[in-house]
Amino acid sequence: MILQQYKIVFAGSMGAGKTEAIRSLSDIPVLLTEAFNTDTNSHSKLETTVGIDYGEVSLEDNIKIGLYGTPGQSRFDFIWPVICRGAIGAIILIDHNTESPLEELEKYLETFQNYTENIAIGITHVDNSSKSTAFYKDWLVSQDLFSPLFFIDARKKDDVLLLLEALITSVEINHNLLT
Repeated sequence: MILQQYKIVFAGSMGAGKTEAIRSLSDIPVLLTEAFNTDTNSHSKLETTVGIDYGEVSLEDNIKIGLYGTPGQSRFDFIWPVICRGAIGAIILIDHNTESPLEELEKYLETFQNYTENIAIGITHVDNSSKSTAFYKDWLVSQDLFSPLFFIDARKKDDVLLLLEALITSVEINHNLLT
């Protein structure tokens, strides 16, 4: 039985680390909807999410947050609004090593801003790239977007927790929930 108090959605490109981020945070065994990857043109990983991944994390004061992962391929975009229904925010993960990471970020932001105004951004796979990361911040500023942006390793709980806490703080500020 799912008894979370709040819902946060993890979205982004295939291979960006959504499932891994949920695994690293979840206090319960993660419900995975992984299937054999038949879209090797998009990514070479063996398995990919084809439904909804689910985990839970408990924060201070026993606040339970449901962690919902979306499939990354656009052919599953019909389910994104369903997953986002009732969410307090979304975390968008982008693989820094894709051919056009900024285009992917723009695409996911355009889409998920239709579902929530509370978005945090995590750029993954930065550790194995020599490509600069400054263009993300420059682009956000040029677009007058003020979403929290972090360069993270989705396998590291502290990195993902920082992103989650930044999103929650953003929600509190946007909705005047700070006491």
